[in-house]
Amino acid sequence: MLNQSLQSMMADAKDRGWVLEPQAKQIMKGQGLEIPAFVLTRDPAEASAFLARTDNAVVAKAVSGQILHKTEFDAVVTHIRDAATLEREMDRLLALPDCEQILIEEMVQGIEVMIGSKNDVQFGPVVLLGLGGTAVEIYNDTAIRLAPVTPGDVLSMVDSLTAAPLFKGHRGQAGVNLDALQECVVAFSNLVMELEPWYESIDLNPVICGPDACVVADARIMLFK
Repeated sequence: MLNQSLQSMMADAKDRGWVLEPQAKQIMKGQGLEIPAFVLTRDPAEASAFLARTDNAVVAKAVSGQILHKTEFDAVVTHIRDAATLEREMDRLLALPDCEQILIEEMVQGIEVMIGSKNDVQFGPVVLLGLGGTAVEIYNDTAIRLAPVTPGDVLSMVDSLTAAPLFKGHRGQAGVNLDALQECVVAFSNLVMELEPWYESIDLNPVICGPDACVVADARIMLFK
C-alpha cells in the first residue's frame, strides 16, 4: 500500500497527468533504485558549486509543468564541464515555458538501458527491458514480462534480447552488473504493483548500467486521468 507521501505526490500530479522528473526520481530512490547526484536550483552559484564538487561533467534539465518531452524544447544540455557554460545554459532553460527550476545532475557512464512498464487494461502491470536511449525506437529490442518479476525473470529477459551480448560484455567491452540490474528491475517491478491504481505508463530511459551499478538517469510517470 502506498505511503501518505507517495499518495500526496500522485494526487498533486493528477491534474497535470504526469509526475515531474525530480519527484519521479524521488519515488525511484525511495524504492531503492540509484539516481545520480544532483541539485535542484535556480541559482547559478549553487549549480557551479555542485559542478566543482563532481568528478564528471553534468547535465542540466528544465523542470516545467508544460514540458513533457524535453527534446522538443531543447530542454536538456549534456556534458557541461565549466561554470560559464552552465550559467549560460541555465539562463536559457529558465526562459522556457513555465520553467521553475533546473535539475543539475552528475553524468554517469555505462550502457543505456530502458526499464519501463505499461499498465495493461487486461493483464495489469507489465515490465519492459531493453536497450535504452534512442536505440529503443531504432531497434525495438525489448523483453516483456508480467509484474511482479523475479531475479530469474530478469536474466531470462536479458537472454531474450538481440542485444544480450552487450549486456554481458562484448569484444572486451565492459558489460552490465547483472546483479545490480536484477535488483533494479525487481525493485521497479514491486513499485509498479504498488502504483497500479495510479499510472498508465512509466519509463526509466535511460538507466545507465555499468560494471558497478545501474543508475536511473531519467524517469517519467504518466498517470491515469
